[in-house]
Amino acid sequence: MVDDFVGRCAGDSRIKAKFGRTDVPRLKAMLADQVCQASGGPCTYAGRDMAETHAGMGVTAGEFDALVEDLVATLDHFNVPKAEQGELLGLLGPMRPDIVEVESPETGTPLPATYREAAPIA
Repeated sequence: MVDDFVGRCAGDSRIKAKFGRTDVPRLKAMLADQVCQASGGPCTYAGRDMAETHAGMGVTAGEFDALVEDLVATLDHFNVPKAEQGELLGLLGPMRPDIVEVESPETGTPLPATYREAAPIA
């Protein structure tokens, strides 16, 4: 599911600019661990918190909403029941204030040159 979701984000003109300098293997590993831990699995998410990860990215409300739409499309593609989708989206919703920096419906904004990514996974 993480591969499908990341692929959707990478192909979505509304948000793909935010992933232009992303270490994709790191992103996939972190997402898998984060979702696994959040859903009660045995994984432990050891990445940065959402505020630190997204600080300086200039993520808009529109871009956040587009990412959520891509996530729902992935969940639908894998026939995840609506109840479980609601649980996962319920975990994502409270992260919004830590991710969105610009309350605007605009999408497709560039990643600021000043944004600093996390170090690659060793």
